Amino acid sequence: MFDRRQGKIEGLPGVGVGVGVGVGKDGFHLVGFDRSGQVVLRQKIRRFALQEVFAGFARGIVGMEACLSAHNVSLTLRGLGFEPRIIPAIYVKPFNKGQKNLCNDAEAIAEAALRPNLLSVPEKTQNQLDPEALHRVRLRLVSRRTARINQIRAFLIEQGIPVRPGLRASGRWTLRSMRSLRAVRARHRPECAAD
Repeated sequence: MFDRRQGKIEGLPGVGVGVGVGVGKDGFHLVGFDRSGQVVLRQKIRRFALQEVFAGFARGIVGMEACLSAHNVSLTLRGLGFEPRIIPAIYVKPFNKGQKNLCNDAEAIAEAALRPNLLSVPEKTQNQLDPEALHRVRLRLVSRRTARINQIRAFLIEQGIPVRPGLRASGRWTLRSMRSLRAVRARHRPECAAD
């Protein structure tokens, strides 16, 4: 049971404690269940206090919704001896009661995590997370570069200068297009030719 004086959950014989973690930007909401399914813990903690707070809990199942920092939190809790389960949001939604907020989400996550046959997301190691982050950053850079090239092409086409699509062609046509743009402007608007 939850000892309010010490802020700890007592260990349950044979059955671990079920804790749901609502992951927020600056902290976590924790909701813990005992063996009978009663809520015995409701607590809000800061992100940096995660290890300290969980060190006082009996080892058991800890559920969290699949999100950006779920894998990092899961690895941390596994290192402390817990059994973390990362649950997709679609499986948590049926357990949600009331308004959508972190405290209600944590309760729904805890209920979902205690289901024995519920599918969970496999935990990713740091060696899997690092290349994925690099690939996401690279994809963002490539898409921005492509958008910039297409925008320049659109500006040139508006001025009547046809250009070929693609990155290789863009290097060749940029300088020539600027010269062509000046020529077009001089023909149509002689007062702008000096610009």
